[in-house]
Amino acid sequence: MTANHYPQEIDQFNQQAAFWWDPEGPFKTLHHINPVRVAYMQSMVEFKDKKVLDVGCGGGVLSEALAKLGAQVTGLDLAEKSLQTAKLHLLESDLTVDYQQQDIATFSDENQEHYDVVCCLEMLEHVPDPKGIITACLKALKPGGWLFLSTLNRTPKAMMLGIFAAEHVLKLIPKGTHHFEQFIKPSELVQMLNDTKTEIKDISGMRYNPITKTAVIDAGDLDINYLMAIQKNNQDSGKD
Repeated sequence: MTANHYPQEIDQFNQQAAFWWDPEGPFKTLHHINPVRVAYMQSMVEFKDKKVLDVGCGGGVLSEALAKLGAQVTGLDLAEKSLQTAKLHLLESDLTVDYQQQDIATFSDENQEHYDVVCCLEMLEHVPDPKGIITACLKALKPGGWLFLSTLNRTPKAMMLGIFAAEHVLKLIPKGTHHFEQFIKPSELVQMLNDTKTEIKDISGMRYNPITKTAVIDAGDLDINYLMAIQKNNQDSGKD
């Protein structure tokens, strides 16, 4: 296991693991926003027959959505019980996903430049060293491949809506899911990519309406949730 995780975060996801696929459970907002996240990525990538790595896959909500598009998906997570839920749900969905309990740093060392697409959504704000995660994701990515990231902006608005309202008032997600000091400003995420051989293709915000239970992509509103699309340069292979 890597040191780049908070044990209490893994424990919390393990405790909630049975509810990943409950549409009215603690992960219900994930089910509401997932089609929007997938559509955003589809606007840049054709997923059919692509090798895709889903880093921090949890119970497999995103992994299965991409498998439905014809992608060959590998899902990584450190929460054992979440992975058990993900694997069990494959029996119901009749899809194929290769779920592995392994950290991305170790995995990318063993699978360098193997994947066409790497997704790391709603995970960077849960680890001590987000840049280390990004570096490992890029190592697993083929030249010309795409990295998709999403996280929460460190703004007062994100604290009020992403934590206070979502966790305590509307109870959309479990208390303690997010920690404001771990949120990441877009400028900080850009800085983490400065010394990498990549090109940032897009940064867009995602707005969620808890009344209608719908989300939309808004390129002009990065105040709370935002997504980033990055393409790895088509340089010569950098394998060790």
